[in-house]
Amino acid sequence: MASMSHLLVGFLVLAAEVIALQNNSDGGETGMEAEELFGLFEVLDSLLEDPNWAQVHPQPCTDTPWSGVQCEVGQDPPIFHVTKIHIGPDVVTPPCKTSALLSESLLKLPYLKTLSIFNCFLTSTVTLSSTLFGAFSSLEHLALESNPALSGAIPASLAEVTSLRVLSLSQNNLQGDIPKELGGLVDLEQLDLSYNNLSGEIPAEIGALKSLTILDLSWNGLKGQVPCSLGQLQILQKIDLGSNILVGMIPPDLGKLKRLVLLDLSHNYLIGPIPETLSGMDKLEYLLIDNNPINTGVPLFVRALKKLKVLSFSGCGLTGPIPTYFSSLNNLTALSLDNNSLHGSVPPNLGSLPSLDQLNLSQNQLSGELSLPEEFINRLGKRLDVRGNNGLCTSNQLYKKKNTSMYLASTPACLGTARSSINRTWADEHPDDCKGMRPSCHNGKISSNSPMLDQMLVLPSFVAWFFLCFLLQHC
Repeated sequence: MASMSHLLVGFLVLAAEVIALQNNSDGGETGMEAEELFGLFEVLDSLLEDPNWAQVHPQPCTDTPWSGVQCEVGQDPPIFHVTKIHIGPDVVTPPCKTSALLSESLLKLPYLKTLSIFNCFLTSTVTLSSTLFGAFSSLEHLALESNPALSGAIPASLAEVTSLRVLSLSQNNLQGDIPKELGGLVDLEQLDLSYNNLSGEIPAEIGALKSLTILDLSWNGLKGQVPCSLGQLQILQKIDLGSNILVGMIPPDLGKLKRLVLLDLSHNYLIGPIPETLSGMDKLEYLLIDNNPINTGVPLFVRALKKLKVLSFSGCGLTGPIPTYFSSLNNLTALSLDNNSLHGSVPPNLGSLPSLDQLNLSQNQLSGELSLPEEFINRLGKRLDVRGNNGLCTSNQLYKKKNTSMYLASTPACLGTARSSINRTWADEHPDDCKGMRPSCHNGKISSNSPMLDQMLVLPSFVAWFFLCFLLQHC
């Protein structure tokens, strides 16, 4: 059956070549080289479920196009070349076959610039051959994403594709080390190896990728320290190394990254103190350090990051008070300081932040009265979380608000405020309850015309003093 399929493909290629030559001789549309067309048919036959794809699309660059293939006209000679193959959820038909694989016939497509395959290798194990990519001279964009059956190591031969600008191998099942040879891809702009099972250390050679703007190695099993060489990537805008097993301190060299917008080092084993040189990242908008054993006070360099929108230090073992400088970060939309050992009061000026939409201070050792503006509390609702601070309390008036978030309602009313308010209200609203039962009450004082007080004067002074104290406590 397979031999018949290949014979049919060969026949179609020959027919397409004849048609292309006829078109050229008539001054019509340009055709394709037979070798390149045959290579395209073989590549798609190894990926797609439809065995008749070549019959339906005998001239995929001209008369019978398919949305997953794009072509461009070359200059010498002026014929079509396949420049893009894309297979993904947006290309509904035909679907990938269960035994889909990457054919070596890709090497017959020397003008291919983009190869993107999403959610295709689902059951049968597929690996990246070390000989598959080395011969490419035009490939700029390689994206193999969301393929759970794509496993094995990342071939070092990818470094030979020096034209690569985007290398995205995320959400697969790749294992092993990150090849240090990738540091030779001097034109690489995006490197995304996230959501795999990669191990080993982050190669210092990554610091040689001078054109890199996005580096995402998150959700792997990478060990060792964050390389200082990352500070050499002067145009880097995003670093995501979250959810690995990285140790040591954050390198001060990262402060040289003047264009960095996002830094995510969360869910690792990094220790403090965090270097103050990070204040140099003045374009930073997202700083996520949560779930690392930093074990210091809240870093002071944060006050210099005026463009900061999201800041998370959750579960970092932070100690000391909450700094008041947060009120100067007017672009802040989310602040998470939960699950630490912060103490002292909650700075009321946090409520003056115009853009703050989420504030999590839960599970700390904060105390005192929560004096945030009522408008601020109403605006945040459930996005204000102060639970788990045993010394923290709210005013009695705020405590009784019906629309207060349950996260805030669980915080008790301040006892001093509540007691004086309750006593005053009870005495004002129930003045008759004091008569004939105990000394007359007014604003918490005993009246001299109480009959009970007259009887007490007959008793010995010590007993009278004892009863007087008892009554005072129950008035």
